[in-house]
Parts: sequence; structure tokens; C-alpha cells
Amino acid sequence: MEEVTFLESLLRIPSLSGQEGEAAAFLTDQMGAFGWEAHIDEAGNAVGLLGEAGPLVVLLGHIDTVPGAIPVRIEGGRLYGRGAVDAKGPFATFVQAARRAELAGRLRCRLALVGATEEEAASSKGAHYARDRYAPAACVIGEPSGWDRVTLGYKGRLVAHYRLEQPSAHSAGELRAAPEAMVEFWRTVEARCAAHNAGREKLFDQLIPSLRHVASGGDGLTDWCEATVGLRLPEGVEPAALGEELRAMAGPAALRFEGGCQAFRSPRTTPLAGAFVRAIRGQGGQPGFLHKTGTADMNVVGPAWACPIVAYGPGDSRLDHTPDEHIEVEEYLKAIAVLADVLGQLGA
Repeated sequence: MEEVTFLESLLRIPSLSGQEGEAAAFLTDQMGAFGWEAHIDEAGNAVGLLGEAGPLVVLLGHIDTVPGAIPVRIEGGRLYGRGAVDAKGPFATFVQAARRAELAGRLRCRLALVGATEEEAASSKGAHYARDRYAPAACVIGEPSGWDRVTLGYKGRLVAHYRLEQPSAHSAGELRAAPEAMVEFWRTVEARCAAHNAGREKLFDQLIPSLRHVASGGDGLTDWCEATVGLRLPEGVEPAALGEELRAMAGPAALRFEGGCQAFRSPRTTPLAGAFVRAIRGQGGQPGFLHKTGTADMNVVGPAWACPIVAYGPGDSRLDHTPDEHIEVEEYLKAIAVLADVLGQLGA
């Protein structure tokens, strides 16, 4: 099928964060061949514009991936490849659904498809660029939800890079080793999160820490220890305020922050969410709503655009970043049908 060949071809193009150029060129070539206005913008995003009248709807999905080459192949009705789920599969769904709605004469809105860069690098360069250049009436974010599920919210994020340097000392001396000081910092972070989480059973409401990297060393005069701590933030926890708390916990160590963003949740009562409910039921599914414990470009554009917004796309998010990443071909095709139906409802 044309839809499957399109995604398979996209998966065969490596596109690590910051290296999306070839994938963006492929996408703009394909969208241009449909007769759409297509270009690569200053952030490296692949952009396709179509529709002549009606409200503007932005379909924003990222085309970068994490490292780890997975041989692209179809086995047992599954399409394997890095990005099949996160998130080339969802963006391919955007392209094919828009094309289907257009050819069926059902498109009553203007569409901007944005294949965004550097979402996996935490900078969300492409989404930040798009945020300041569009003012849509509705937005769909391309992330895996499953063909019959719609995501309404994502937790916030803060990444803290810790570094402690101190004079070298004998292990029998009074000065704690740099790694020991880092461990105490980590335990303090864990205790802070545990205190917040007391009585909160839902993961979406919890402050969740992760220790992503630890290294230490010395040259005989100075010892050092580095660590990277990630925190998933619930609603009500501000990245800047939490950062100040972490600085106090770190003592003499230096902290550098990146990727700070607040949690974001969209209501399920919007016309956009309603359109998905009808479309999923039209394909024989039982629609459901999700709130994810990860972070997505919805956190970047949602607060700024203040429009109806959801995240949607085929795939099982538990396969994100794994060596077994794959998408069910049947699910991909169903998601295209659902989204094409949704686009036909918008602006009507």
C-alpha cells in the first residue's frame, strides 16, 4: 500500500536529533508532489500547507529519533524501525490522513503539517519555532496513543546536570568523597519527591525523579563527580521554583538546568476531542482518553496557543526508544482513517 511504503521509506532515513535534514527533504518532496505548498523552515522543520478556506489546524509531530538502528522490515503484520512509534509513524499518519481527506473533498479547514526537529533532544527547537509563527484554531500533536485512544495531557519536565569539584583527599580523612556527596544529593531529591507524592496515587499527579547518568574521577589534586537527574513534574510544580530548591539541596555543587516545562492538560470537552470520539467509533473502536507521564511538544505549544489540542497517533508508547520498536500495520491504517474523518469534521 502507498501509505505503508511511505512510512517504510521514512523509517529508512536516519534522523537523529539535529540531523533531520534528509528526512525533512524527503517529506517536503513528497508533500510538494501532492501539490501542497512545502518547504523546510529556519528550524529545519518539514512544513506542508494545504486547504484554501476555514480555520487553521496545525498537525505538529516530531521527525527526529533517539539513537539505535533497528533494521527496517515488515514481519507478521508489524513494521519495524527506529521512529515507527516515536514518532515518524504518527507524522506519516498526519500526511496520509490529510491527503485522504483532500482527495475525498472533505477538507473544510486549512492545514499546516509541521514535522518538527529536536524533540528528543529536550530543546524542542522545531516546536518552539512553530509556536511563535502559527495561531491555530486547533492542534493535533503526533505522538503514539493507539488508534482508539487520545492523549489530553503530559507531565512537565526538568533536567538537572550536577557537578561537584573539590580538593583530593585521603579516603580515611574527614572530607567526604565527591561521589558520596552526590549520593546524598540524590537521596535528598528522592525524599523531596516522596514527600510530594504522599497520598497521591495517580502517576500523573506524582513528582517522579530518575538518575540518568553518574561519572566521577580525579587527577590527584582535584576530585569530581557528575550526575544528570531528570524530574517529571505534575501540575502545580513550577520548573523554576523546583530548580531553586535543587540548588539549595546541592550545596557547593554546580547545577545546570535544561528542558524545563510545565505540565499541561487539555479538557476532553472540546470540539476537537469530540471529533475524535466520533471518528474512532466510526471505525468500530471504543474511544478512551490518556494522560501521559512523559513530556511532548504539547507542553511547548499548548499554553501559548490556548486552543483545543490533543495528541494522537498509532503505536504502543511502551515501545518508545526500545530495540523492539515497531508499529502494527493495521493500526497505522486505522489511525489514518480516524484522522481523515476528524479533519473532515473540522471547519464544517
